[in-house]
Amino acid sequence: MPITSKTFVRSTALLLLVGLLALIGIVGTNIWLADRSQVYLDEVIEARIARRAAVDLRASLLDMESGQRGYLLTLDESYLDPYEEARPIVLAQIDALNDVLAPYEVAAEPLQQLEADVAFKVDEMDQTIAQARTGNVTDAVARVLTDQGQQAMGRIMAFIDGLIEAVDERLIEGVGNQRSTGEALRMVAIVGGLIILMVVAGAIWAVLNYTQELANARRAVEQANTSLEERVRERTADLGKANEEIQRFAYIVTHDLRAPLVNIMGFTAELENSVEEVRAYMEGQEASADDPVASQARLAATEDLPEAITFIRAATRKMDGLINAILKISREGRRQLKPEPVELAEVVETSANAVHHQVADGDGTIETDIRVGQLITDRLSLEQILGNMLDNAVKYREPERPLRVEIRARHVPGNRVVIEVEDNGRGIADSDHERVFELFRRSGSQNNPGEGIGLAHVRTMVRSLGGDVTLTSQLGEGTTFIINLPRDSRGFLGRLGA
Repeated sequence: MPITSKTFVRSTALLLLVGLLALIGIVGTNIWLADRSQVYLDEVIEARIARRAAVDLRASLLDMESGQRGYLLTLDESYLDPYEEARPIVLAQIDALNDVLAPYEVAAEPLQQLEADVAFKVDEMDQTIAQARTGNVTDAVARVLTDQGQQAMGRIMAFIDGLIEAVDERLIEGVGNQRSTGEALRMVAIVGGLIILMVVAGAIWAVLNYTQELANARRAVEQANTSLEERVRERTADLGKANEEIQRFAYIVTHDLRAPLVNIMGFTAELENSVEEVRAYMEGQEASADDPVASQARLAATEDLPEAITFIRAATRKMDGLINAILKISREGRRQLKPEPVELAEVVETSANAVHHQVADGDGTIETDIRVGQLITDRLSLEQILGNMLDNAVKYREPERPLRVEIRARHVPGNRVVIEVEDNGRGIADSDHERVFELFRRSGSQNNPGEGIGLAHVRTMVRSLGGDVTLTSQLGEGTTFIINLPRDSRGFLGRLGA
């Protein structure tokens, strides 16, 4: 069954969740087992320390007792060497044993008895040796024969033997616990590793199947695109030819319209001269109230005909402007665009300098913030675009405040750049934001000359470069034109040329 993108995402998410839970389980179990192993290790270490302290104490006491008996039998001071060596460290060994067994309350009473027995035994040995050194060997031997020291020594040995036996049992138990912990760690690692391997295998299987599906889909798309690209190429060529025909037709039509318009303008000039002569003649004649025809002729010559000629001249001038605008757009459409390296900051500076005197006359300013270097585009089109933007800013500025224009440029994702031209002019109403880009359409009061082709021409040029232009504006506050262009227009212009 084919794997859809939704199935792939769900299965991958499920596998990742299982892998994550397995990893968390492995880590958590390992941490717990490591803590237990450390506890067992600490117990083993404590047991070994306690055993060592008990063995050392026993050895020291036996060395002292052997030295005492040897001296009492021979009165030879050399027999006291082991006694003298062990005597100073016995108390330190008792303290070490106390430190090890202090956490265990059950050992408190036996330790007190041990300390008392050791103190008694050491005191007995000290006294008997002192008596023997003074020559009173009989009293010393008699003190030994009371067996009190032997009984104390027996209790000491019994405590130490019992402690060593308990410690040995603890050591055996601790080693067994550590061995069990190690086995548990090994099993957890094996089971966790198997689970993770299964998750990885499942993920690989899902990825391979999904990749195969993508490859099949890509091949199908490529096959479809092969024929689609051919159709698009044919349609583009047809559109190009149709566009050329339209531009040629517009040029021919406007050219043919200009001829009768020129005739009209010429005859209007002759008519205006004739009307002036008739007007001068009629004004030189005396008006007769009894002849209504003469009054009407006089009115027509002095008022009606001059007014009509004025209207005719205004209409012909308007028509001439529109024909010139259509011719301009037609010529631009036929111009071959030439992509070349263009320094945007240089073009912006040149365009700003072109209107600097108009801006400066009203204490206005033009500020630039260009964070884009070189573009590959048609220089003339870019200069015309920026020139139109700045001309509009000057033309539609707010008379009550100095004009402020800011030109910004920055890179945006997709290997494109955005150029913003912001002014504080009179602004554009919300309903006209898209309308101003239509041919022969204008916004707001028509107190400035123009045919309404500037922004339409700008949008045509921007789109011919592979970009688009939009605006944001608030009436009475200003307008920002946003031009989005490719950083390199060669690919787009190449497709148009093909």
